[in-house]
Amino acid sequence: MVNRNDNRHFYRMMVNADVKLMINDPEAARVVDGVCRDLSASGMSVETDELIELGTLIRIRLESPNASVPPLDATAKVMRCSQDSEESYNLGLAFIELN
Repeated sequence: MVNRNDNRHFYRMMVNADVKLMINDPEAARVVDGVCRDLSASGMSVETDELIELGTLIRIRLESPNASVPPLDATAKVMRCSQDSEESYNLGLAFIELN
């Protein structure tokens, strides 16, 4: 449910889907598994078990459950990373480019 007091420019859609985060750094190139919790036209919230630093550029791949809808393939920047529990982090990602 969207709160009318929310100052976001785009509505967020609640999602619970696996997502692959490819860290865009030649020295630390790695893939982090996550779960997309919500999605909007400008970004997404992802839960991971790894801390990812603010400002990190990430390539995102979110598969579609429908064969007629292409997967989401985008480049994003980590705008927020908060620790939810000892083993869980919540990332706020802003889309830079949709591929």
